[in-house]
Amino acid sequence: MYVGSVVIDCNDFATMYAFWTAALGYAPRDRPEEGWAVLRDPEGAQVNVSLQRVPEPRVGKNRLHLDLYTDDQAGEVARLLGLGAVRSSRTPEPGEDFVTLQDPEGNVFDVVDTAG
Repeated sequence: MYVGSVVIDCNDFATMYAFWTAALGYAPRDRPEEGWAVLRDPEGAQVNVSLQRVPEPRVGKNRLHLDLYTDDQAGEVARLLGLGAVRSSRTPEPGEDFVTLQDPEGNVFDVVDTAG
């Protein structure tokens, strides 16, 4: 058994689809359906990320989040902010190797520095 896909519930499917395809550089596995898409790594090496439109809004802090690994943390944070992410209000602790952001619907994710 293994994780094949992590599913992100969303209200504004079009905005979240645009954000996560650009953020990850993933492509749809199949043609997106009404409110549903499986995004896959073009090389097939990483776990899929799926988007699912749901009617209810997210309430409170998400209980699961993505850690995105990069050796260019500053560059990726700037790129993601330009795509529509926002910085989390969380106060970083000294020595952390990650920056916490939120996607356009407020879901938290971390950009982890793998360079050092």
